[in-house]
Amino acid sequence: MARLLLFNKPFGVLSQFTDRGSPTERATLSDFIAAKSVYPAGRLDRDSEGLLLLTDDGRLQARIAEPRFKLPKTYLVQVEGDPQDGDLEPLRKGVRLKDGLTLPAEALRIDPPDLWPRDPPIRVRKSVPDSWLRITIREGRNRQVRRMTAAVGLPTLRLVRWSIGDWTVAGIAPGAFVEISI
Repeated sequence: MARLLLFNKPFGVLSQFTDRGSPTERATLSDFIAAKSVYPAGRLDRDSEGLLLLTDDGRLQARIAEPRFKLPKTYLVQVEGDPQDGDLEPLRKGVRLKDGLTLPAEALRIDPPDLWPRDPPIRVRKSVPDSWLRITIREGRNRQVRRMTAAVGLPTLRLVRWSIGDWTVAGIAPGAFVEISI
């Protein structure tokens, strides 16, 4: 049976177990997970939070991480600005980035979600409104959601991966994980 860990990666933590060659010590998965023989299935940027899956099964890891399987990944994204429905249409059609056109995303404006506080908190500017979006993508380019929102004039302030396929971070505290068998 395959092991699968659903980890709520805090802000500032690397999606790897070591930080070789860094002159400063940065937090890694080994600061939170002592489980043996599990490896991240994909990545989540250091400045992003939320669901990171780890497994001991190579096939499962590939199915989760490989873009060709197009497993949906849903993000809760706090952006600068006050987008209306039409402003999100480019995200829904695909956005031209330096590495090509993205696949269409599901993008919806949402009420501010009930999330854990981020440490450190995001910067707040009284003269610039912010909003929350729920964005689902089916590919996994480097910093893709951040680049997509920036390309449509909505810079990302906070990015939380909420789910991958049917797996979700709901109910898992930052820095904690839940282990399931598949």
